[in-house]
Amino acid sequence: MKQMLSSCGLLCNECEFFNRQCSGCYRVKGVPFWAAEHTPGGICPLYQCAVEDKKYSSCGQCPSLPCEMFLRMQDPNSTRYSG
Repeated sequence: MKQMLSSCGLLCNECEFFNRQCSGCYRVKGVPFWAAEHTPGGICPLYQCAVEDKKYSSCGQCPSLPCEMFLRMQDPNSTRYSG
């Protein structure tokens, strides 16, 4: 299977919710199943910032990476950013 990268850099294919509750952040335009309950406006803040506001294809293009929001939103079960 081809790897699918999210806007924040996570591999969608490795997420337990991929193809069950979520088809990837680009396909759902930054509105994954959890966003409605846990974020203002119902959109992932990282997607909103990188893709919608700054017009990047991902956080990886942003010169401010890792920003406070990126670090705050990291999944504690994933590899920590050490940059």
